[in-house]
Amino acid sequence: MAKDAITGAHTGFGNNRSHALNSSRRSWKPNLQKVTVKINGQGPQKVYLTARTLKAGLKNGSIERV
Repeated sequence: MAKDAITGAHTGFGNNRSHALNSSRRSWKPNLQKVTVKINGQGPQKVYLTARTLKAGLKNGSIERV
């Protein structure tokens, strides 16, 4: 199972609940993207990042796209 290299976000699990309170298993998958980036000035690496982490890192300067 892939997960975010910075935040560690991965697939979450839980239940769907109907109006009658029947339950069935479901999962929530993060929006993972495989990107080549420089993290905190280190060399370029291919890592999985969520779209949210990538957007925030590019905005605050901790991540640089290669």
